[in-house]
Amino acid sequence: MFHCDGWSQTWSMAAAGTRSIAIPRIEPDQVWELIESEGVTHFNAAPTVLIMLANSRAARRLARPVRVCTGGAPPSPTLIAQMADFNIDLVHLYGLTETYGPLTINVPPPDAEAAEPSEHARYAARQGFTHVTAGEIRVVDGELYDVPADGTTLGEVVATGNTLMMGYFEQADATAEAFKGGWLHTGDVGVRYMDGSIELRDRKKDVIISGGENISTIEVEQAVMSHPAVMEAAVIAVPDERWGEVPKAFVVLKPGANATAAEIIAHVRDRIAHFKAPRQVEFGELPKTSTGKIQKYLLREKEWAGRESRIN
Repeated sequence: MFHCDGWSQTWSMAAAGTRSIAIPRIEPDQVWELIESEGVTHFNAAPTVLIMLANSRAARRLARPVRVCTGGAPPSPTLIAQMADFNIDLVHLYGLTETYGPLTINVPPPDAEAAEPSEHARYAARQGFTHVTAGEIRVVDGELYDVPADGTTLGEVVATGNTLMMGYFEQADATAEAFKGGWLHTGDVGVRYMDGSIELRDRKKDVIISGGENISTIEVEQAVMSHPAVMEAAVIAVPDERWGEVPKAFVVLKPGANATAAEIIAHVRDRIAHFKAPRQVEFGELPKTSTGKIQKYLLREKEWAGRESRIN
């Protein structure tokens, strides 16, 4: 009950007269038991927590639908499809601390139920539309012009509205930079579709520039996650003498599953452009925050620090 959840849901649930169930730590088996024994109808969880639930020994299809709101990182279509198999309706939220938490919500259109499950999952992976109390959101180029709504052209996500912060405390320069041009610059790179929905492709600082080509780490991560043996994945840029930098995947395999680096690379090359596939794969645990968000900056620091030490 902290941060965005503590600002909103904790209070709104009390105001609505509903009952909250709080647990001191993430215990996937316990969560599954509580959902059924306590009649849980809604819960919130970051994608990494949902991955833990999906791979729990207690995981099973629920007798009645349960809605989960997720954010903090884009959930992959693979994860969304897994949740649907458990009768869990995943609603995707997107926002920042600077936007008072959720800024957009992805609610599928009325005809979505008729779509194939895989197509429905791909749509649900978008960040969606501004919600009812939010202002306006755009995807723009470096001159603050809207990029084409073609689902392909990359731009930065910017926002305005009365739920945004007034500024950073006693940091006038940082505030001016964040609101350059009158819009809050999120630092997220995304695309916009014809229906007006947006989809994130990366953080600006995470985009991999390999031989002059931009590579979205989110796109690569989703391709890695679609491998049946993979439970979690994080992709970062690592130094490369020829291309400047190339993608490297850090992978956690499902319990009892096996896969080699070559198999995962080949799997990704079958799904996206070959130059976007990771050149390296490292297996092991991923560094995370207390809420389960992957700390990619720690992975970057390790890889690039190694390069600096070799140069020095």
